[in-house]
Amino acid sequence: MNENLLHRKVQDFINHNLNTDVHAILLGKKEFTNVDNKEIVEQIESKRKARKKLPTWFATNSIYYANKLNISQTSSEVTGHYKANLVSGNTLLDLTGGFGIDTYCFSKKVKQVFHIEANEGLSKIAEHNFKQLGLNNVICVAEDGIEYLKTYHGKIDWIYLDPSRRDKDNKKVYFLKDCEPDVTQWLELFFSKADNILIKTGPLLDISLGIQRLQNVSTVHVLSVDNEVKEILSGTKKGIFERTPHKNDQYRKGRKSNFSISCKSRERNTG
Repeated sequence: MNENLLHRKVQDFINHNLNTDVHAILLGKKEFTNVDNKEIVEQIESKRKARKKLPTWFATNSIYYANKLNISQTSSEVTGHYKANLVSGNTLLDLTGGFGIDTYCFSKKVKQVFHIEANEGLSKIAEHNFKQLGLNNVICVAEDGIEYLKTYHGKIDWIYLDPSRRDKDNKKVYFLKDCEPDVTQWLELFFSKADNILIKTGPLLDISLGIQRLQNVSTVHVLSVDNEVKEILSGTKKGIFERTPHKNDQYRKGRKSNFSISCKSRERNTG
């Protein structure tokens, strides 16, 4: 994270060149002593993507953007707020914090949210942006989410994960067992810490197989924006098993529509 990018003159240059051909900037003279033109272009490209996808970030001064690939892969603001409406309580741990969109949205519904991100640079970026966005109920931790959870003491109302759907060679993967972390290996740990887990997966997940692997799924939300499925959300709850209600939500031009397929669920006798 190059904090020189946050200087007023650099920010003004970025904002004034959002519609400029970035190749002209890359090939042009060096604009600032402590900032490379490539870094400026990365901020411009990411901020362009944020215009529609992350309007609150776009409208906030001195936001530091991650690279455009990260922005492309992160949740949109509209899907983040949808997820936030599924949770409540005093404490939520986002074990795969990333750029922090979901953490930000969760902070509007939960009293204290932990943004846990293994990439130290990305963690610092998120922490800076949370301050710019006026949040005071988010704690940032630069650590692997699973390792942090192992040593966490205290009551947790919700755990949230968005497992990486790329392998070590940066190729896309489509099965839970191939994601990082493989949430199916850590269910016992999760339920030893919290009663409610929300897991985001990609649009190509086999829902039936996902329910089978996760075992304790209480609801599945298929979330689409402008007729394109963006996310599948699996809500898992301690003591719930077998059949699961499916809910499909569609956002189009600012409007939300939904339909659901209800199936009976049974509660496991934990007594």
